[in-house]
Amino acid sequence: MNAIESPCILVCSIDRTTGYCFGCGRTQAEIGRWIVMTPAERRTVMAELPARLETVERRPRRETRRARMARERGTAEPDR
Repeated sequence: MNAIESPCILVCSIDRTTGYCFGCGRTQAEIGRWIVMTPAERRTVMAELPARLETVERRPRRETRRARMARERGTAEPDR
């Protein structure tokens, strides 16, 4: 059995604005179909991923502990 190449980095959460996964850049439909796609289809999607990931907003979905503590101290630290 051959391993299927995948861009998944186990950060599985979809950006509501773009519809792309924060981790890999695929859409939910692409993630669901990945195992049945041909190698050529997967390569086509993978070629698009770097450009897609540039459009995903890289903010946590919730306030981090570090950001909360900075806010409470009055020294606003932007979320990364």
